[in-house]
Amino acid sequence: MYKVLIADDHAVVRFGLSTLVNKQPEFQVVDEAANGTDTYLRVEQGDIDILIMDLSMPPGESGLITTKRIHDNFPKVRILILSMHEEQEYINQALHNGAMSYVLKSSSDDELLHALHHLMNGQQYVDQNIKLTTDDLAKINQDGANVNLEGYKGLSKRESEVLPLITLGYSNKEIASELFISTKTVEAHKANIMAKLHLKNRAELIRYAIHNKLIDL
Repeated sequence: MYKVLIADDHAVVRFGLSTLVNKQPEFQVVDEAANGTDTYLRVEQGDIDILIMDLSMPPGESGLITTKRIHDNFPKVRILILSMHEEQEYINQALHNGAMSYVLKSSSDDELLHALHHLMNGQQYVDQNIKLTTDDLAKINQDGANVNLEGYKGLSKRESEVLPLITLGYSNKEIASELFISTKTVEAHKANIMAKLHLKNRAELIRYAIHNKLIDL
């Protein structure tokens, strides 16, 4: 039995997906999440085999960033992106960041089920309505680093979790409660983030996060 986490900011979508997935004998939905931060924290708790995740779950961390963080730290979790975004840029970046599958929300339920069964067997799957060119494959497999994100890549795992919460205006106490850490630890993470990104204030941090597509508003 493969344990599935569903992440989408719309409750009705989560309900529909859970109903569909739980009808399949090989899969069981064990939890749901409504944003990138909660998705990562739930994966961090363990017992998730497959993550079905939307790319846009505002407000908060971009699904593209959540995909990369989960893939980098929990590579055994198989990530299936279920998104309304049909733009090739999103598809290529999601697969480059570690998603094993990309399915369009406009496609039939069969596409999602095909993807799940491919992931169950450790195989990648891309929606049949998506056409990948040789150039797309090159972008997906590229190893080059984005210069704009060099500072971001130097953040610790916890600092990466704190960053989107700062941009959303969470207080130190609220961040501490969300991440189960002390307010002093939050203050330390904030200082480290600003220093590593060479930023002076929250306004600059918001501009940086939006420019580099780290958050959805």
